[in-house]
Amino acid sequence: MLERLPFRSQQEALHKGGTLIAQRKFNEYTVTLYTLGNIFVEVWRGSEAEVVSTFKRTSNAMAVLAPYVDNIDLQDMIGSDM
Repeated sequence: MLERLPFRSQQEALHKGGTLIAQRKFNEYTVTLYTLGNIFVEVWRGSEAEVVSTFKRTSNAMAVLAPYVDNIDLQDMIGSDM
């Protein structure tokens, strides 16, 4: 459903309900991975474009996370009590 919303509404939905997972660089883009409900969402930001893309619910979570593995801080995600 996110991909059917206008761009500004997509941004608002991510801001309100999304959880930032990790960020990476790809060529001239900064790619940010979020979860929103039970889907993964990537935001590609460059100097001349910003694109929001979603993954199918059936996507393999490990395949989605693979490009981000080096940038995910699990300690931040689970808290510092461990």
